[in-house]
Amino acid sequence: MRVCYTPRYYADIGEGHVFPIRKFELVRDRLVAEGTLAPAEIYEPREAPLADVLLAHTDDYVTRLRAGSLTQREVRRLGLPWSKALVRRSFLATAGTCAAARFALEEGVGANLAGGTHHAFPDHGEGFCVLNDVAVAVRVLQRDKAARRFAVVDLDVHQGNGTAHIFAEDDSVFTFSMHGAKNYPLFKLRSTLDVELADGTADEEYLDTLARHLPRVFEHEPDLVFYLGGADPYAGDKLGRLSLTFAGLRARDETVLRECRRRGVPVATVMSGGYAADIQDTVEIHCNTIRAAKEIFNPVPNNL
Repeated sequence: MRVCYTPRYYADIGEGHVFPIRKFELVRDRLVAEGTLAPAEIYEPREAPLADVLLAHTDDYVTRLRAGSLTQREVRRLGLPWSKALVRRSFLATAGTCAAARFALEEGVGANLAGGTHHAFPDHGEGFCVLNDVAVAVRVLQRDKAARRFAVVDLDVHQGNGTAHIFAEDDSVFTFSMHGAKNYPLFKLRSTLDVELADGTADEEYLDTLARHLPRVFEHEPDLVFYLGGADPYAGDKLGRLSLTFAGLRARDETVLRECRRRGVPVATVMSGGYAADIQDTVEIHCNTIRAAKEIFNPVPNNL
């Protein structure tokens, strides 16, 4: 299983920021230390080409983003302080998702230890999301005729409003978002399928709801699924408002990944959000997604 990661997924956004930007490194370190990932399985992406990013974002936004000339209002909406390192990590994370998608098409599964920035719109970023990596990856694969039909299974606790907007007129992309009804964003857009959850929803109800609605995704007959396994439905998440346990979130991952494997649909996983009071909890949840992917897909070495 090939997994995308680079130390440059880190950018200095200030001590005490609610976004736990150290989690990318901590997830990589834990997975390697325990032997879930071998160093040879980690692919270090280069920055996404500008032409690729412009398939999903406007030239005006990307030009001003790169130049550091976003307005104060735009930076506040983004929720992250602008820096060259932030722009670089956004282009790198986008490239990681593009690579993970290609790995999935080749091998059945691929992963990016970043990405899932689903609040980014064509002309602006918001909610800690600078570029919409999944949208760029879909547009790149469409351009290259690598795949025709796509599904986005977004199980972050917040609705993927940017993704819903970008693909609203594209019938080849099925967007499924299962999220907190009263959580950010205040004004939600229409995905192909939206499932809203009440505050405090716990494991059993969550998993039953997912099992009822997930088959709709596969009726679309996707060539590739992007799975956003957000860590923020966790009961200990500062921004989540749901009540899932580690076991419930692991079962969520297994439900999605097993269904992809059973139906023979390649899947690329990306990390999305997670804001637990203890960053180690967020790290463990993200690690569980990769552990589940490796156990379920268990790619056979080429020499066997």
